[in-house]
Amino acid sequence: CVRGVINAVRCMLNIWGVMLFIRLSWIVGQAGIGLSVLVIGMATVVTTITGLSTSAIATNGFVRGGGAYYLISRSLGPEFGGAIGLIFAFANAVAVAMYVVGFAETVVELLKENGTLMIDEMNDIRIIGAITVVILLGISIAGMEWEAKAQIVLLVILILAIGNFVIGTFIPLDSKKPKGFFGYNADIFMENFGPDFRQEETFFSVFAIFFPAATGILAGANISGDLADPQSAIPKGTLLAILITTLVYVGIAVSVGSCVVRDATGNVNDTFVNELTNCTTAACKLNYNFSSCHTQPGAECHYGLMNNFQVMSMVSGFAPLISAGIFSATLSSALASLVSAPKIFQALCKDSIYPGFQMFAKGYGKNNEPLRGYILTFLIALGFILIAELNVIAPIISNFFLASYALINFSVFHASLAKSPGWRPAFKYYNMWISLVGAILCCIVMFVINWWAALLTYVIVLGLYIYVTYKKPDVNWGSSTQALTYLNALQHSIRLAGVEDHVKNFRPQCLIMTGAPNARPALLHLVHAFTKNVGLMICGHVHMGPRRQAMKELSTDLAKYQRWLIKNKMKAFYAPVHAEDLRDGGQYLMQAAGLGRMRPNTLVVGFKKNWRQSDMRDVETYINLFHDAFDVQYGVVVIRLKEGLDISHLQGQGMTYFVPCAKHKFHHIFFPDSKSSSSPLNLADQRLLDASSQFQKKQGKSNIDVWWLFDDGGLTLLIPYLITTKKKWKDCKIRVFIGGKINRIDHDRRAMATLLSKFRIDFSDIMVLGDINTKPKKENIAAFEKMIEPFRLHEDDKEQEVADKMKEDEPWRITDNELELYKTKTYRQIRLNELLKEHSSTANIIVMSLPVARKGAVSSALYMAWLEVLSKDLPPILLVRGNHQSVLTFYS
Repeated sequence: CVRGVINAVRCMLNIWGVMLFIRLSWIVGQAGIGLSVLVIGMATVVTTITGLSTSAIATNGFVRGGGAYYLISRSLGPEFGGAIGLIFAFANAVAVAMYVVGFAETVVELLKENGTLMIDEMNDIRIIGAITVVILLGISIAGMEWEAKAQIVLLVILILAIGNFVIGTFIPLDSKKPKGFFGYNADIFMENFGPDFRQEETFFSVFAIFFPAATGILAGANISGDLADPQSAIPKGTLLAILITTLVYVGIAVSVGSCVVRDATGNVNDTFVNELTNCTTAACKLNYNFSSCHTQPGAECHYGLMNNFQVMSMVSGFAPLISAGIFSATLSSALASLVSAPKIFQALCKDSIYPGFQMFAKGYGKNNEPLRGYILTFLIALGFILIAELNVIAPIISNFFLASYALINFSVFHASLAKSPGWRPAFKYYNMWISLVGAILCCIVMFVINWWAALLTYVIVLGLYIYVTYKKPDVNWGSSTQALTYLNALQHSIRLAGVEDHVKNFRPQCLIMTGAPNARPALLHLVHAFTKNVGLMICGHVHMGPRRQAMKELSTDLAKYQRWLIKNKMKAFYAPVHAEDLRDGGQYLMQAAGLGRMRPNTLVVGFKKNWRQSDMRDVETYINLFHDAFDVQYGVVVIRLKEGLDISHLQGQGMTYFVPCAKHKFHHIFFPDSKSSSSPLNLADQRLLDASSQFQKKQGKSNIDVWWLFDDGGLTLLIPYLITTKKKWKDCKIRVFIGGKINRIDHDRRAMATLLSKFRIDFSDIMVLGDINTKPKKENIAAFEKMIEPFRLHEDDKEQEVADKMKEDEPWRITDNELELYKTKTYRQIRLNELLKEHSSTANIIVMSLPVARKGAVSSALYMAWLEVLSKDLPPILLVRGNHQSVLTFYS
């Protein structure tokens, strides 16, 4: 309870500031008693809702230093927090200027009364304001200990000053009547009850000038790091301060409106000798004639609610006590803001949201005082003090504070909407919908006060939000934005699960067997070219070996490689599994990867370039992955680069390489090993490295050649179309190659052109190959036979038992019978390679139908030999086979 009172004291010192003593009477004069109470009521509604929201956030966990910035950033995330933190720190810096100008105005008024002005009113305010802010800076840098102890003294002075005013209202002296003060009077109350807006003032312009008086509600939150128990102190202190200060504001507004007329000359001779029949004002009825204020051109009235900002001093029983109240209110508020702004800014800089401001994060001394922030706040305040117009400075602050309040209220609504289990405020007296109304109300009031300033504030907040979003600071605060993102994803996934698949909505959702994602960057970037913003992409990584060791690697790799994907702007997921071998791991991933409808439908693997040097059991496992994929209705894509895909052996050499990206940017792919020194790459490795980054660059005006040899449902056509929709590939044209008969070439071309038009796929050319079944060249056949020689069984040269035993132990071997049986198919692969070299050697990529062998009918060695001879010495090639489900349709 004591802590709450201390926080309330700080809030009240801020709220009972310059507006209470030198602008409230003017507001009553302009808006009248009725609308003044409405102005106070509107401000109270906004601050009360915000106070409830602040209390909810403040009691939802430990609150550190940073005030509103800390509350918003930890609730809504760094994007909104970073935007509002900068604005709120700036608003507090400008608030220093507002309070100092209020102080300077009072001092200048005293100098004016004694005829001791230095230059003129405006420049005197600037001089006194500048001197004051320098002194305040020195006090702030000296330390906060004494300031906290002085708060109670300052509050006592304020309460005495307010009591002094109230007592004064009951003592109407004759000397004060020429200045418009007559004591409580029903006629004055009725006259002042309605508005009398002058000098282009309106209800909302008056509200804009008053609203900063209510902004002190966050004074306690702004020094949250200095409070012993902010969770308890902030709710009690803030709400208690709002209640007490609102009652005082309303009471003083009604009192001053019932005692003082709007205009008075201050001339003791302006009394009526004879009664006038045409007199209608309350002053006339009290035998004072202030009509010259309106009737005589050039006449100036320096007293009354409309003309004298020091009405409370004039009404009070002892004027110097009001001056002391103004001094204590303005200086304490200025000092509080001067301390708050650097602390908010320091908290913002410590979070590294704006790297350019990192220098302001440094603190000095045992209390970690932000001295650099003090200097910056001082310079901003000094700049606004030079304006020397309180009515100009106040609306600027109103906009920034309202933006902060809107986001605090929205934070509570957002956190409640997200239904995060972590949102458990100890303060229960809040409502998400009232918080939303508070946020909307703040935005509306911003526009009504000043539409262009509100737009400017929105643009600044939006600009900072976009900047922080683009920079993606490496912070994780468990914000409600994350919680709501999860909730939306969950709800949409469940809703999607109830929707049947449709051919129009088919998209390739790829499970890529990458291993560690950074080991095969070319594979990753090429698949990303047709899945980015279109379909799902999961990087499968099978961990083999001892289970305990693999489990440790799984957990560390999951976080490590998912971060790597995000950092490299890959819209993909990383999915590691532990299995005995690659085939088991692949089966686990194909069966379990994904969620609901967001499941892979296409298996993507790199071509096993070193298959001839590998253990043939590994080759068997590799081939069986294809059959397993077809068994679970997956399509299959095999990607081959002649230089290879796997660069993991380079990563262990202790070298850092720079891979060129688009627009001449460079980034690290590998990391240095301190145990080994850099050494130059051999030619093969250098080519491999260059090839690994080729799909990160913008592709020039070249071709994507599609060799559509089998109807697999259209996947072979869809993938190249999706690639051409991406920015890096937009200049590439699709050329389509199909097999046909020599005497039907024109007919087949027209038929294919019609089909592609119906599928709405743009193409630059269609080529019908009539010589696709021609026997290949003898030297190419001989080269193929030489390649497969080590893998042949040669059963005709062995005894039957020996041959059977060999076939049983090594099922991957190629039998003579098998070779003869599939001679036509073998020749076809060799011939296709000849045609590919003839027609597509300059293409950027080739997309071709993948030849498929019946499971168990063709040996692994022969099938790998087919893929080898088909795809060797070519540009990057994708061998594609869909699962025979249609992925393209004519219909809209």
